[in-house]
Amino acid sequence: MEDFGNIVCSAFIVWLTLVVGLIVLPAMFGISLGITEVYMKVLVKTLEWATLRIQRGSKEQQKPTTLVSNGIILRDDGSMEKEITDLRKGRSKPQINGEFELSDIFYFSKKGFESIVEDEVTHRFTSEELVSWNLLTRSNNNFQYISLRISIIWVLGVCIRYCILLPLRVTLATIGLSWLVIGASLVGLLPNSRVKNWLSELVHLMCYRICARGLSATICYHNKENRPMKGGICVANHTSPIDIVILANDGCYAMVGQVHGGLLGIIQRAIVKACPHVWFERSEMKDRSLVTKRLRNHVADKTKLPILIFPEGTCVNNTSVMMFKKGSFEIGGTIYPVAIKYDPRFGDAFWNSAKYNMVSYLIRMMTSWAIVCDVWYLPSMTRQEEESAVQFANRVKAAIARQGGLVDLSWDGGLKRAKVKDTYKEEQQKSYSKMIVGDDSS
Repeated sequence: MEDFGNIVCSAFIVWLTLVVGLIVLPAMFGISLGITEVYMKVLVKTLEWATLRIQRGSKEQQKPTTLVSNGIILRDDGSMEKEITDLRKGRSKPQINGEFELSDIFYFSKKGFESIVEDEVTHRFTSEELVSWNLLTRSNNNFQYISLRISIIWVLGVCIRYCILLPLRVTLATIGLSWLVIGASLVGLLPNSRVKNWLSELVHLMCYRICARGLSATICYHNKENRPMKGGICVANHTSPIDIVILANDGCYAMVGQVHGGLLGIIQRAIVKACPHVWFERSEMKDRSLVTKRLRNHVADKTKLPILIFPEGTCVNNTSVMMFKKGSFEIGGTIYPVAIKYDPRFGDAFWNSAKYNMVSYLIRMMTSWAIVCDVWYLPSMTRQEEESAVQFANRVKAAIARQGGLVDLSWDGGLKRAKVKDTYKEEQQKSYSKMIVGDDSS
């Protein structure tokens, strides 16, 4: 029994030495030994082979492959006002405003059924469906048994992901977070100075780089000349909690959020000693004026790190950008928009919090093939004269959606959990009434 314990201890020491020597130390200093690049090349070749084999097998079995579309309902690009106008013009006796026919109900009934079957909001909170199976799960709707070789590759992939990648990534995450807590706590003991700020940024960068390696993250940063500057506000679309790791892997940010307990609370208390992050108690979060004041004071100090904010307030499934809350755009200062787009072939980065808790989500992330994404730094933007906070937020959102190839939606992401407000329903009712009987003011 003692010999077995010695063997386990020796194996653990060898494992830890290899992880630290080949991954942790190069990651801390931003050096790549090419291991991730080789892994990604092998992975891409494997997925390409599997895709071709599945397509060929479908033809041999005379089973047509169904390509996944973004929706099951074919919608026109025109507005409802234009559609109802064209519908009335096409009748033998066109109506004018103020005249109503029972047949008008059928148009709105059709739109209602379409919204029930497939609306613009709820399917933004489900994982993006893939055209081709990526060997990650057998629950994909389009997967069908093709051949023994494909099944063997899948089983081999499960063994690699759960027996090699998962222990490796858990080890790296543990090392990265431990380094963050210990390093930030030590830096926090120093008096405020430029040296302390420099050491704090170094500790944060090292930690996030280790965590990024732990996810086999392959990140392509575009337009680095537009990176957020100190004293500004960085706003980005939100897909996953690891958005923070993705962005902080290339620069340091001041985080904004609620004070937590447990492990997350330990991390928060440690890093705030080394860097002026903005944490709020639950009672303070409800006081909008207090939150705005603290954020304005932070932005006014040009020596402090840029604030990182996700104005959507919830995670969206990497296909669209939903309404930006106006609070971030009332603070003032310079806004630095950032667009993040994940490649779903290698892993599903979207966190469906209604389906998975944080632990389950992290396990899914650590057993995926890799995290591959593009990050675009957009030119800085400022609020124009006579431009409201809502208009400014929409302008920034449109720029992010356009750059990331995402759908720009005006719906509130809060509808993920809350019911539609009565005021929204009344607006739609007034709009429908105006289409039928015209504007009362005319």
